[in-house]
Amino acid sequence: MTDLREVVDVVIGVDTHVHTHSAAIVDARTGGVLEEITVEATADGYAQLVAFADEHAVLRAWAIEGTGGHGAGLTRHLERDQEVVIELDRPERAKRRHGAKSDPLDAIRAAREALSRPRLGGPRSGGDRQALSVLLAARRSAVNAAGDAQRQVFSLVIAAPEQIRARFRGQKLPAMLKTAAGLRVHASWDVETATTVTVLRSLARRAHALAEEAAEHEKAIRVIVRSWRPDLLEQLGVGPIVAATVLCAWSHPGRIHSEAAFAMLAGVAPIPANSGQITTRHRLNRYGDRQLNRALHTIVLSRIRYHQATRDYVARRTSEGKTPREIKRCLKRYIARDLYRLLEHHPVRA
Repeated sequence: MTDLREVVDVVIGVDTHVHTHSAAIVDARTGGVLEEITVEATADGYAQLVAFADEHAVLRAWAIEGTGGHGAGLTRHLERDQEVVIELDRPERAKRRHGAKSDPLDAIRAAREALSRPRLGGPRSGGDRQALSVLLAARRSAVNAAGDAQRQVFSLVIAAPEQIRARFRGQKLPAMLKTAAGLRVHASWDVETATTVTVLRSLARRAHALAEEAAEHEKAIRVIVRSWRPDLLEQLGVGPIVAATVLCAWSHPGRIHSEAAFAMLAGVAPIPANSGQITTRHRLNRYGDRQLNRALHTIVLSRIRYHQATRDYVARRTSEGKTPREIKRCLKRYIARDLYRLLEHHPVRA
């Protein structure tokens, strides 16, 4: 994006919260604060903010923290009005550490930070991307909860009375869950045995229901991905969950300005750690979107197993002395480049 000072008269920084939004209008050339306001986080409050901005300048941009969270409603309202919206992930820590903290001050910092940053990003799109984001979150919650229930079943079986343990002896976890779901309580059992059986049955049925819920979410994800970007599913190692994760991070053409920026977002771009005469050192990038990083890792594991060219690459790099982890990091960087080029330079559904 072009330097804001060249295209707008003011930047409106907004610090978003659940019930209120605080905004500050900052002069784009001087950085001076022109006016501040706090409104309710409602449709009327959003309209009040726009009217507030209309009193000061037509050429303006909005710098909003949390465009995908507390600021999502305001962002949608502004985009419908064709306002220029800038997404701020978080203020620079160094600027906050030594200063006071309040909502109006955070709004001022947001506006000034938008003016100072060399590159600015727009908010992620709604529509298909937001639908995938919601489905991924719901599926992840169901999978995690199902895993918790399964582990609880396993632990309870280990500590269960012998007459109950005997029914599970020699069984793997899937069979244990099936057995537990069909248990019945007998009137002759003592309270410990009866309670253990009741809880085992409840946990097993919960795990089964959650697994079915996760499967339904995955079906819905597959439908959206096939409709939006079927070309992603044609890539080796890219299934519906991986594709949805990549699409949620990328969002739309032009949001991420280069493949290097996409790699940095994914946490697969090594961070230079040069010192003095040593100019070839790098350290691991443990930042970025960890869900996207995990998706790339899944692709790498699949290709190492099934893709001959990748296996040949692994063999060559191993002979050069690279460790398995180092090789996987290199592969993730290459895959990030390929996916970015595919997403940016191939047609998408209108």
